[in-house]
Amino acid sequence: MRLILGSAALLLILATLVSWFSFIHPPSDFPTDRLIHVEEDASVGAIAVSLQEERVIRSSFFFRGWMKITGADREVHAGTYYFPKPLTLFGVAERIATGERGIDSVRVTLTEGMTSWEMGETLAAALPDFSEETFVELARPYEGYLFPDTYFIDPGTSPEQVVERLRETFSQKTEALQADIEGRGLFLNEVVTMASLIEKEADTPEDRRLVSGILWNRIESDMPLQVDAVFGYILSRSGYAPTGEDLELESPYNTYANRGLPPGPIANPGLDSLDAALYPGDTNFFYYLTGRDGKMYYATTFEAHKENRELYLD
Repeated sequence: MRLILGSAALLLILATLVSWFSFIHPPSDFPTDRLIHVEEDASVGAIAVSLQEERVIRSSFFFRGWMKITGADREVHAGTYYFPKPLTLFGVAERIATGERGIDSVRVTLTEGMTSWEMGETLAAALPDFSEETFVELARPYEGYLFPDTYFIDPGTSPEQVVERLRETFSQKTEALQADIEGRGLFLNEVVTMASLIEKEADTPEDRRLVSGILWNRIESDMPLQVDAVFGYILSRSGYAPTGEDLELESPYNTYANRGLPPGPIANPGLDSLDAALYPGDTNFFYYLTGRDGKMYYATTFEAHKENRELYLD
């Protein structure tokens, strides 16, 4: 009887060891050709299930157990991972516990004044398998609120995650302006919309404040803003110079046909333009233009503006 019980115990131990070793080995279809995402704030259990579904590990149960035994469940690092060769369950656990993602972030610069579709083009050119169309669809409703900056983005980051990050950065960067916006009796959308016009119309801090003063002067005087840059936004074209026919386009963004600010931003402004929109230059000018030499020329009257056109533009 003792011999039988001993043999049964040995068989049980052997079966357990075989089971254990089979579960720690990588699956035969281990995904060496894909990026694997570990979601932010996901529990170890949820991560384990996801890794098993992605065929990175064979058993979510054993993965959870190993993470618990080693204390690695307290050090999970979210992000996008790349495994160039199959790893055992132990190897996968170590990578996720140490945050060794096996992939470098990509440096992407989104410049001031970019529209959502220009941002989409830039991101798609820099990040593999990034959906430009999805990004633009998600980003367009937040035009003006996608902060232009240099970002380090993991390959495999979704358009949804990028939009969220750009919006969060905007909120952080503009938090200090909120009190002054309210103090001036303005709404955030008014300031951001004005800043987007300024961003497209002027390049230097001095010119931005003067253009801001002129545009606010026009609004106070119930004059149309007549900003040419809106037509690039209306027609979804970069660097577009409007024709005479364009000035008659029916659009709430047409600042020749409508008075006041357009209904929303036409681009994503940087902090300099936001500052200029909120703190305009004190000026009596009502007109401006950019000459052939790239400099800006200002006038108080329309007659003087016409002279500037003859001297510096025509």
